[in-house]
Amino acid sequence: MTVDMSEGNENMDYAAHQRTYDLFTGLVKYGTIGVVLVLFLMWIFLV
Repeated sequence: MTVDMSEGNENMDYAAHQRTYDLFTGLVKYGTIGVVLVLFLMWIFLV
């Protein structure tokens, strides 16, 4: 069984998918920056 996605799927909401993906990547980016910042501050004040 194969699925041809070259023409897209009319049942998918691509705009909602793109918004969700953008939100996810933004949260990962800023979450990573936050963790690095906390680790840096711990290095300064606890070592």
